[in-house]
Amino acid sequence: MSARILCIDDEVSIRRLLRGALERGGFLATEADTATSGMAAARRDKPDLILLDLGLPDRDGLELVPMLARDHAVIVLTARDESAEKVAALDLGAVDYVVKPFDSEELLARVRVALRNRARATAGHEIVEAGAIRIDLASRDVRRDGNSLHLPPREFDLLLELARHHDRVLTHRHLLTRVWGPAHAQDVAYLRVAIRALRAKLEVDPARPKLIQNDPGVGYRLVVSGGG
Repeated sequence: MSARILCIDDEVSIRRLLRGALERGGFLATEADTATSGMAAARRDKPDLILLDLGLPDRDGLELVPMLARDHAVIVLTARDESAEKVAALDLGAVDYVVKPFDSEELLARVRVALRNRARATAGHEIVEAGAIRIDLASRDVRRDGNSLHLPPREFDLLLELARHHDRVLTHRHLLTRVWGPAHAQDVAYLRVAIRALRAKLEVDPARPKLIQNDPGVGYRLVVSGGG
């Protein structure tokens, strides 16, 4: 069955572009042009994923993110490209953030990644493979080319958090809170040191990381699919 995608955007041209791209990609697309109609459509149609514009005429789309993200994968699609907006959307529960103007094929790739991740989470997927790295979330075992890696506890916990949400940008605040605790939510230097150490052990070329990628001013993601 084709996945159902709800597009909430007040621009007719954008909705038309999105519908065309999604239908070419094999998805079922529905539309809404306001926050009010978008929330109603989400409750009525129960889409698998929502593409959400932030600049809606009746309400700031950022306010909708936590409400929609409780039951749906949400990708924010907006003209706002400030890091603060991106961090806020991700912290509130969005799985990705795409800035207009966008490339349709890249957007479709991000949609596919988000849907796969949601399906894996629902199915309780416990094995994550990124390049030569294999992470067993249940047994907390990390291997590179079949050889067990012994990581310090903090680096280990950081890698597991990235693996649990692979192909998704996790903000600095999220990672620091989950791994170091709420008291260290602003200590980005701790995170940078741990990321550097992880890259030295996981990456083929730590100076040109392919697995643990940085979104400047926002956070990090563990790249598994190659499609995000």
